[in-house]
Parts: sequence; C-alpha cells; structure tokens
Amino acid sequence: MEVSFAKEIEKLKLGDGETFEGEGILAVTKALLQSGVSYIGGYQGAPVSHLIDVMVQAAPQMAELGVHVEPCTNEASAAAMLGASIMYPVRGAVTWKSIVGTNVAADALSNLASPGVMGGTLIVVGEDFGEGSSVIQERTHAFAMKSTLCLMDPRPNLTSIVNAVETSFELSEASNTPVMMELRIRACHVQGSFQAKDNVAADISMTQLLAEPAPHVYEQLAHPPATFGHERKKSGERMQAARDFIRDRGLNELFEGRMHKDVGLIVQGGLYNALMRALEELGLADAAGNCDLPIMALNVVYPLVPDEITAFVEGKRAVMVLEEGQPEFIENEIGTILRRAGCDVTLAGKDIMPLAGEYSAPVLLEGVGAFLRRHLPSLGNVLGEQDYDAEVQGLKEQAARLLGAPVPPRPPGFCTGCPERPFFSALKLTEREIGKVHYSADIGCHAFATFAPFNFGNSILGYGMSLASNASVASFQKKPPLAVMGDGGFWHNGLLSGVASRLLNGGDGVLVIMKNGYTSATGTQEVISSPDPALKLKAAEKSATHGETTIEDALKGVGVKWQRTVHTYGVAKMRDTLLEAFRSPFKGLKVIVAEGECQLERQRRIKPIRAKALAAGERVARDRFGIDEDTCTGDHSCIRLSGCPTLTVKPASDPLKTDPVAHVTNGCVGCGLCGEVAHAATLCPSFWKATIISNPTWWDRAKARFSATLARGTVA
Repeated sequence: MEVSFAKEIEKLKLGDGETFEGEGILAVTKALLQSGVSYIGGYQGAPVSHLIDVMVQAAPQMAELGVHVEPCTNEASAAAMLGASIMYPVRGAVTWKSIVGTNVAADALSNLASPGVMGGTLIVVGEDFGEGSSVIQERTHAFAMKSTLCLMDPRPNLTSIVNAVETSFELSEASNTPVMMELRIRACHVQGSFQAKDNVAADISMTQLLAEPAPHVYEQLAHPPATFGHERKKSGERMQAARDFIRDRGLNELFEGRMHKDVGLIVQGGLYNALMRALEELGLADAAGNCDLPIMALNVVYPLVPDEITAFVEGKRAVMVLEEGQPEFIENEIGTILRRAGCDVTLAGKDIMPLAGEYSAPVLLEGVGAFLRRHLPSLGNVLGEQDYDAEVQGLKEQAARLLGAPVPPRPPGFCTGCPERPFFSALKLTEREIGKVHYSADIGCHAFATFAPFNFGNSILGYGMSLASNASVASFQKKPPLAVMGDGGFWHNGLLSGVASRLLNGGDGVLVIMKNGYTSATGTQEVISSPDPALKLKAAEKSATHGETTIEDALKGVGVKWQRTVHTYGVAKMRDTLLEAFRSPFKGLKVIVAEGECQLERQRRIKPIRAKALAAGERVARDRFGIDEDTCTGDHSCIRLSGCPTLTVKPASDPLKTDPVAHVTNGCVGCGLCGEVAHAATLCPSFWKATIISNPTWWDRAKARFSATLARGTVA
C-alpha cells in the first residue's frame, strides 16, 4: 500500500476518556469500531482510500473484535455486503469514492434501499469538488434523493465527524434506512482531536457466530410485488422516522449569532469551516468561531426537517442557502418547505453563488458579501471582501514579478521510472508506421498519457470501460481501435464489460492491459493478480486448484485466442508486438499484457534490501543514465518520446551550440527507458549508462583501474 499505518493502528486501541489525535478519515475508522460494527468493506479511491487501507493493515486488531474486513473488487460488491443487515441486527459499513463509485454500486444500493435494513448501515463516500477533484462533478445528494437514503454531511472537525458516524448507525436503525455520509477532501484530511471511547465488540460477529440463519420473510426481499409496499414505506413511515430522529437528537446545529438577527445563513455541514474563514475575512466572525450572523449547519442534508427550517427563518427578512454543486437540491427543497408554510422570507442561493465548482473560502466570501450588501446595506462600508480581493491580487502580482512570468499549470504525470511510460513511447513509434488509431482511454495512471508529450485518447467512459467504449467504433473504421486499461480496471469491470462482451459479439480490436501489479493510482492496493507473495499464498489457499490467479489465465479462460505478454521496458519489442496486433489477419480481440511492476512499489521493495546490504558491508550496484553533451544534437526527440521528468534540458557548455542539450537529473532511478527509446527510435547515441558500486570487491576495483587506464590512453 502507499503508506504504512502502524502508528495509526495503535491509536485504534484508545479507550474511554483518552484523546485521539489524527486526521479525519482515521477518526472515521475509530468511530466505526466504537459503534460496534460487525463487518467493513469497500473499494479504494481518494480521499477515502485510507479507511479500508487501515482496516486491512489492522487485521489482527479487527479479528480480536470479530470485525470482518473485506477489500472488494469494485463498489458494487462492497454495496452488496450491506445485504447482511437486511435480515440480521448487525451493523456494517462500506466505503468508496463518489460519484463514480456510487454509480457502480447503484444496482445493489437500489435493491438495499427498497426493503430497508434491520441493522444499521453506513456508506462513507469521498465527495470531491473543484480543482481538487479527480472525478466527474456530480453529487451524491441526487442518489440519496432517488433511492430515499439518508445523507450526512458533518462539519469538518473530528468531534463532529465521529458523532456523525455513531449517530448514523442509530439513525439507520431508527428509520430502517441505509445512511450515506459524504466527506470532502478537506474533511478527510483535517487534523484535530476528540475524546475516544472504548471499542465495542458486536453481539454477532466472526467470534460470536449464529447457529441458524434468519427465517425467510418474502416482504423483506427486493422483488415485486413486495417492492410496491417498500416504496410506500420509504417515503412515508421510514422518512418520517428519520426526520423525527434528526429533530429529537438535534443532529443539525444552530448558531444564534451575536447580532443581525434578521438575516441568516443555512449551510451544508461540510462547508462550515470554509464559511467561517470567509466570515472572518468579512469581519463578521473571529478565529474561535464566534459569528455575528445566525447560522444553521445541516449535518444531515437529506432528509430535511420542515419544522427546523421554518423555526430558523422565523423573524428573518432574508436567508441564504450555501450549497456546493448543482442542481440546487437543498435550496429547492427549502423553498418548497417555506412556500407550503406560507413564509414570505427572501431566499437567496444560486442566484448569487456560482452554479458549480468548489465553494472555497474566497468564493464564499464574495457570495456572502454580495448577499449582505443587498440585505444589510448598513454593513456595506465595513465588509472586508474588497480588501481581501486586493490582498490576494497583490500576492499574485508579487509572485509573477518574482518568477518573471505567470505560474504555469502543472498537470499530473507519471512517476519517475513508471513502467507504463515505455508503452506509450512504443505506441508513438508504432503510429509513425501505421498512422493514428482510435484510442479508448481508461481510469488509472495510464490516463496521464492524455497529457503532453503523448496526447493519446479519444474517450474516457469509466473504470475498466475502455474496451467496451469502442465496440461500435470498430464497426466503421478500417484500422482496429485500441483500448488501454490497468490491471485494477481489468478486475474491476473490464473482464466482463469489455473482454467477455467483445468475445460474445466477435468484434475486432486491440486491448492493452497495464500489468503493474496494483491499483496504483489510488495508493497501490493489491488486486487478485498482485505479486505480493503473502497475497498469492492467501489466494492459493482459497482456490480449489491451489494455483495462482493471473490475467493471462483469466483471458485464456474466457476464450481469448490472440494474446501476448511483453515487458514494458522493451520498447522495440513492444512496438513490434503492437505492429503485429494491428496488422494481424486475425479478426477478433487481440490482447497485449504490458508487464512492469509499479515503480513506487519496486522502490519500496528494493530500498530496505539495499539499505540492509549496505549496512552489512555487502556489494551493492545500481545503474544511472546520463547524456554525452558533445554527442547530443539538441533536437530532443528523446524527450518527446519518453516524457520522463528526469530527462530535461540545460544550456550547452559548448559556445558553438545555441540550442540547449538534453540532461538527466539526479532523480533518475535507472529504469533505462531513455536508452531504450533512443535505440528503438534510432536516435543519436548520446546516452550512457554507469553502474555505481558501493562496497566494491577487489575485482570491481581492478576493472575500474583498467578502464581508467584505457580512457587515459584514448584521450592521449
């Protein structure tokens, strides 16, 4: 995995009255254990990857509590785990990245929401907006409304987050309704502390087994005609029970305000910190959170409680709803509540605030400032947003002066030594011979090839969906289309949605599977084909044949007739294999497994081994690459073909060379791509390779002296 959580795991053992210090997503983990969960599952994805990662690494501690932990193959399998709580009084939680993950889980969630649950269920989703997002800008709120699920959006401090987790289970059980909790990036990583409680071992768990299964109750199955009754209960009894619990337990918070009682702000709980920062800049709040304006913080954004809304707006001339994302679900629902109650208060929201994007403190400052100038004109001369804007603009201008130019954009890119980059170098060389091909991209590290210098990609339709997305393209193009997916995407969705479907329909096409061993983009979590020996042993023990599970075996098992496995760093071999696939007379699916271990995992594996060897005085060798400045012609084809961040340019020391020469920085990890590309593309022979030897043997020293003598003789 991306990081070790050894220290965090120890914090999970804290008991009643002790202080837990850490970040938001780890506080969620501790809160789950304090809530007495029986099972936890999920699929990785920022910003909630750590939730399942911590649980996996803390397997021994989880086993002591009887908690079953399952890293799932996709979000749908995670959501389906919650079926355990339909007929059994057990609490369970699952997690994934929304909204894309929620879309994958939609079928299971709809069937879960229909009969409802007996045991409390919680779905923790990572909700991203704005420039920090890596998903489609849609909202979990829409799904909660569609399927009649409760939706929590707690204030971003650890005490509020922990309280939201614990009360979510109670809310779920009180209303027999699954509960979702959305956490933005800042909430997941906010630092703080809270008073811990003892962990609770569930009455039904891995260590407390049931002797008999639950009885058959047809009415609890998501199957017509039982579903007709479910719909009436969802919108009637269950939603009313949820509203009663939300009101009676005071889950939504009221902050009275020190003055200006005739206006108010209604804000999603997750936006509360950003709002307070904006109000502080406006001169209407202090650093301790004391505010001049009345605020209603919605820690539960669905369902809303009409009595709470009408009580808050009573006596006010105007109220502003601060709701991130679009459409304005909360604002529209509040408007309906006020209209039905006959309230004539002025309601503001998206008419002033941006329709989409992240509501950061500067965005909230501008919108709230405009609202207050309109409805509290007496504040017009004391609001500080214009001073703040001038200060920010001044800082930008100062930065531009210091840099001599505006700060350039920095799109994400491949890690140094990434084994996926060589494939795209080979693909560029392939296109030199056969021309452009339709390229279906996928979710994962390989999607960075959509940026310069590669600029590949005609579509991205979803995780593991690249092959499925060009099924119709194959029918009207002369050249077979190309699809690329990672091994994570292959196991998540690609095997069935792409490979099996293409085989069923007999369509032509080329599929490249990046076999780097992990779902790398989300933190290098293991998949069923990961090279981890312990994981392979575990998989083998579960397998009836006691064999390893490989991508190649899966492809062969479903009927793929044409497949090749090529190491990605062999650029010339990869180019030749691609040419073979595109020129093959075989009409059907052709699969190339591009094999190369994730460089991050490789470095994490090698560094401890190297450090141990060095400490023991053993011989250690590592390769470095460089460029002969005298040989470099300065056309930089090597850079355009490889895109390695350690392969750059520098001014030539030869005054007769006006163009900069290529240069390898000290960040080089010795993967050899630059030399491979130069060889495969028949570029200039300017690259050199050096082997750096620590603790050399007498033979190493002798060879070094001999080489130095030859070099001096050549120079002479």
